[in-house]
Amino acid sequence: MIVPALFLFASLAGLLVAFLLPGWSDLMLVAAPAALASLYLLLRDWHGADKVAQDWVILDGSNVMHWRNEIPDLDSVRAVLAHVSGLGMTPGVVFDANAGYLLFGRHHNDRAFSERLGLPLDRVMVVPKGTPADPFILTAARDLGARIVTNDRFRDWAGEFPEVQTPGHLLRGGFREGRPWLDLGPEQAR
Repeated sequence: MIVPALFLFASLAGLLVAFLLPGWSDLMLVAAPAALASLYLLLRDWHGADKVAQDWVILDGSNVMHWRNEIPDLDSVRAVLAHVSGLGMTPGVVFDANAGYLLFGRHHNDRAFSERLGLPLDRVMVVPKGTPADPFILTAARDLGARIVTNDRFRDWAGEFPEVQTPGHLLRGGFREGRPWLDLGPEQAR
C-alpha cells in the first residue's frame, strides 16, 4: 500500500510541476497516466485490506464420503461442508477419479460435483483417471495455506509434504448421532 501511495505522490508532484512551469508541460503526458494508475492500485489495495483472510480447508472428498457407516455417500460430504462453513471456514473438495462411479455408477467431473454440492466450480476438483488424489489435496492445501479434512494420515507423502506431521494440519472427523464432528484440538476449538 505504501508503494502505490508513493507513486501517487510523485505523479501528483509531476502534474503540479507541469501546470506551474510552462516549459515542463510535456511532463503531464507521463504524470497524468501514472497518477491514474497509482490511484487505481492504491484504491485496489485499500479495498482489499478490508477483506478478512479466509480460513481455507480442503476436504478429502473420497475419504469424507465414507465417514457415515463406511458407505460412499455424497450427503456425508454435504454435511461436512455445511459443518466447516458453519465454523467460518471456506471449503474446497478434491475427489478421486472413481468417486462418481462409487456414488452414482458413472464418472462425474468437476462441474457435476460442483452442481451436486452447490459449490463454485473453482472449489471442486476430480483428479484425472489413474492419478492419486493425495498430491492434489496436499498441493492445494499448501497453496492456500489450508488445513485438510480427512482421516487419512498421508504417511507416504510426509517426505514431500512435511506439514502433514504438524498437529492441526489434518483435521480428523466423523459422524456422531448423525451429525458431523471435527477434531479441532484444544487450541483450535470454536
